[in-house]
Amino acid sequence: MTTYYSEEHEWIAVEGDIATVGITAHAAEQLGEIVYVEQKDGGDTFEKGDEIGVVESVKAASEIYAPVNGEIVEANEALADSPATLNESPEGDGWLYKIKLSNTDQLNDLMDLDAYKAFIA
Repeated sequence: MTTYYSEEHEWIAVEGDIATVGITAHAAEQLGEIVYVEQKDGGDTFEKGDEIGVVESVKAASEIYAPVNGEIVEANEALADSPATLNESPEGDGWLYKIKLSNTDQLNDLMDLDAYKAFIA
């Protein structure tokens, strides 16, 4: 499994043509206590850069943008009842979506962990 990062602070872990997407630990820290997550439904398709959800914290609301083109095959429904999971485990149990990639070449536009660390430094 390979993990990539976007400039919008999303991570995407790819295995075959399925990827798991979430917000980075840095983004969760910046947002503060997350109190609500709005997600798209399974089966929804989107293009890179499309808004695919909203995360609301006590500080602000922040849109989630698609790091690549794809189709949502599963949304993490547990976040509706436990949005704080995004703070507790943003790059683990706090994943947002599992998506079927429609253009794997777009992964080349994303950062690896070292590049992301340099980006947020």
